Amino acid sequence: MQQQSDPITWRDGNIPVSTRFDDPFFSLDDGIAETRHVFLTGNDLPARFRDAFAIGELGFGTGLNLLVAWDAFATAMPEATLHFTSFEAFPLSSDDMARAHRAFPSFDGKRDTLAAAWNGTGGSFDLPGLRLNVILGDARATLPAWTGRADAWFLDGFAPAKNPELWSPELMAEVAAHTAPQGTAATYTAAGDVRRGLAAAGFEVQRVQGFGRKRHMTRARIAG
Repeated sequence: MQQQSDPITWRDGNIPVSTRFDDPFFSLDDGIAETRHVFLTGNDLPARFRDAFAIGELGFGTGLNLLVAWDAFATAMPEATLHFTSFEAFPLSSDDMARAHRAFPSFDGKRDTLAAAWNGTGGSFDLPGLRLNVILGDARATLPAWTGRADAWFLDGFAPAKNPELWSPELMAEVAAHTAPQGTAATYTAAGDVRRGLAAAGFEVQRVQGFGRKRHMTRARIAG
């Protein structure tokens, strides 16, 4: 069954805010810089990139994290293919995604390529240098059913206080179970419950400097 699109409002013109979770989809300061700091640097990327490198993500949102990672991967490995799997319960409509993208640079045409392919219903997309799979539904059900494993995880659900289901210890255990050896995870939040959930799942967890007004964030590596 197709998931219901996320009802959103707009702040400062083109910054989408989820009315369901009362939270913006990306940093009001600089969403691109935040993604690079939290999810690329937090996962030691692009240094770890290789052909068929696999990224898993909780929370597809506007696709900003994908665009930043895809652009960095294409720069580092122009002849290779990035595998990106994202789990999303409430997808943006194609019109809302296109409007949100007005705040982003073109990423050498990748922004418009994604917008043209996106129809709000998820699925698999083969784009230049990218194999994208957006799995719709509650991640508590869809992640356990996934047969893949990620080399790096972008944990980007809405704030744990507002969307606790996407940060539960049980879901963090599923993240660990779907992480490749020496795999990593990163998130903008340093909430104690999240860090403890990751540690209990088998990650070695660090609290490090966050982005902008957020003092701390979390990075983790699968133990052993």
